[in-house]
Amino acid sequence: MTEKNKLSLSVQYPDTRLQATITRPKVRRWVKAALFAPAEMNIRFVDAEEGRALNRDYRDKDYATNVLTFAYNEGEQMDADAPTRADIILCTDVLQREAAEQNKSVEAHAAHLIVHGVLHAQGYDHMEEAEASEMEGLETGILTKLGLDDPYREAAVAG
Repeated sequence: MTEKNKLSLSVQYPDTRLQATITRPKVRRWVKAALFAPAEMNIRFVDAEEGRALNRDYRDKDYATNVLTFAYNEGEQMDADAPTRADIILCTDVLQREAAEQNKSVEAHAAHLIVHGVLHAQGYDHMEEAEASEMEGLETGILTKLGLDDPYREAAVAG
């Protein structure tokens, strides 16, 4: 294992609906593909109730969202060898609804959201146009290497 991809990973399924299809080996592959440094990560699949509570309690937004990233060493002065530490929460209800709306498989959408969350954990953001362009380019490149379609292609064609 290369140092770049050194990973300690926990995958939790308190909402078990996707456990049989979005398996730990798949999640591990997607996380590792998006890593640029060692990491300690928890990926957690939750229902709409838990997703809404977390979004409300930590972001003051009273609705369930598709993915939440809690990066624990963001903004810290760290030595170069310290791993990225984060919890990435995926809301199964929102993930499934969005996949259907976007005519994507649940697996492809889950891979995109996990890659997106892992990039957030490493300090990438999309608040400014230049940041969004960089992050979307990284996501597209990572997903393409994983054999998945560009998640923004349909949006670009429609928009």
